[in-house]
Amino acid sequence: MSATISERGPVVAAPSGFLWGAATAAHQTEGGNVNTGHWVAEYAPGTAVPEPSGDACDSFHRYGQDIALLAESGLGCYRFSIEWARIEPEPGVISRAALAHYRAMIDACLPAGVQPIVTLHHFTFPRWWQQRGGWQAPDAVDRFTRYVEAAVGILADVAWVITINEPNMLVIQLGAITDTTLGMNAVGVDEQRAQAIAAAHHAAVDVVRASTRARVGWSVANQAFQAVPGWEAQRDAWRYWREDFFLEQARGDDFIGVQAYLRTLIGPTEDSLGYGPQSWPDGTRFTLTGWEYYPAALGDAVRHTHRLTGLPILVTENGIATADDAERIEYTRAALAGLAAAMADGADVRGYLHWSLLDNYEWGSFAPTFGLVAVDRDSFVRTAKPSLFWLGDLARRGVLPV
Repeated sequence: MSATISERGPVVAAPSGFLWGAATAAHQTEGGNVNTGHWVAEYAPGTAVPEPSGDACDSFHRYGQDIALLAESGLGCYRFSIEWARIEPEPGVISRAALAHYRAMIDACLPAGVQPIVTLHHFTFPRWWQQRGGWQAPDAVDRFTRYVEAAVGILADVAWVITINEPNMLVIQLGAITDTTLGMNAVGVDEQRAQAIAAAHHAAVDVVRASTRARVGWSVANQAFQAVPGWEAQRDAWRYWREDFFLEQARGDDFIGVQAYLRTLIGPTEDSLGYGPQSWPDGTRFTLTGWEYYPAALGDAVRHTHRLTGLPILVTENGIATADDAERIEYTRAALAGLAAAMADGADVRGYLHWSLLDNYEWGSFAPTFGLVAVDRDSFVRTAKPSLFWLGDLARRGVLPV
């Protein structure tokens, strides 16, 4: 990649065929996802969920508007998830109408010049799945595999398929965990669940490969783990079941998805686990999610994933929760510069998908706004932000900031 300078700032040419796009997830945008365990939790009496998803962005009906906005900006890829709870509302009952709906989304992308990147599972499960024991059920892997077998029929001309979004987030028990907690290891992770999810992923990869010509892999939530000097061993132990195990499981896949937003510091604290500094230096910037403003996380995550897997990498999520769109551009510019540096050092990165296309439901609240497009909560009117056109301009020119 050779550096050039333009009025927009210093850039380098992206590799030929580099993918540019944005991402969403079904539960966070579709609305009315009533058959999921998340919906049950959101509306349960005395729920701890601050705000229910409700109609979300009404993308179940307005996905055509979302795809058109993305295409008009110059971005060429749309990552979205299909909803297991809609496709299989009861065990063994497959909704042909739901499959037709998601096929219609694919068909809306293709003539618009947008490449669909389909995620088979993005956090939400049918309510019946959780009632039967979830990943602890003895037939969990078989149930997930049968769902994938039903879903792949609509994916014949999809080039990229993600089996499971952030599997490592599905096994992390939040809060103080000790090694005496049932099912948890010494660093607070359910290893049985991790192994079951890995087995489900491998089975899904086999199904996708047998039925389509798509590249298939999964996306891991990378947290750019860094150690306070002298805490390197603790960092490595803490990171293994939260990230590295899942990267290892991808080694036979066609690609690995990297999702990076922040870093996690490992060092002495007063909490029960003894990991993660509890205070930040004066002047530290934070996002609307309370995360440290740290755009270098993307480059750090890509370098670590490249070292551990050697696989082609697709950045499947990266972004910032902010009400200031200029800050979004600032953050994304710095993140992409770190990505370009990692690529110059040898990481094989095939594309960048921003999180998120829309301001959407962020698992308990609409307040953290990650979107390139604002969505009115009452009318659902979409309003593109300057960041959408800024990112689309990079895509049209085929360049990365440095």
